[in-house]
Amino acid sequence: VLLFRSAQGVLTNPQPLLAFLRKSKSATMPNPIATFDTTMGIIKCEIFLEQMPITASNFIDLANSGFYNGLHFHRVIPNFMDQFGCPFSKDPKSSRSGTGGPPDGTFKNLKTGATEMRRNGGNIQDEHAARLSNEPGTLSMANTGAPNTGGSQFFMN
Repeated sequence: VLLFRSAQGVLTNPQPLLAFLRKSKSATMPNPIATFDTTMGIIKCEIFLEQMPITASNFIDLANSGFYNGLHFHRVIPNFMDQFGCPFSKDPKSSRSGTGGPPDGTFKNLKTGATEMRRNGGNIQDEHAARLSNEPGTLSMANTGAPNTGGSQFFMN
């Protein structure tokens, strides 16, 4: 789970998403900051790397690789949530939007230095160490409901 640090309800329609990352190392906010540059404006999110190292490292790796560049929010429910991260959403009219993930491979766990895996369709290992919730103003990993099925899709509450 990742904290969404800007105003709530900023997006109401699917729009292209360009993601890139900036790291903040100030005393008041030591976690990395993700900056989403969208056609609806800028959104900044604090990434909870210490609490969710696998999920956060996966997100940072995908963002740094350009994976999220040019994607559309493929699922938008006004006053509830906006979902993005499906590679098929580069075409906003694709019927496959919401069904894709990243390629299988590896990425570095930025907290432990360990090599983590994306497998079985780009899925990562679930993390339940931190008891963070999907409250309004959070950015969370989407999955199918089955264990270990998160990959690249996230939603903003």
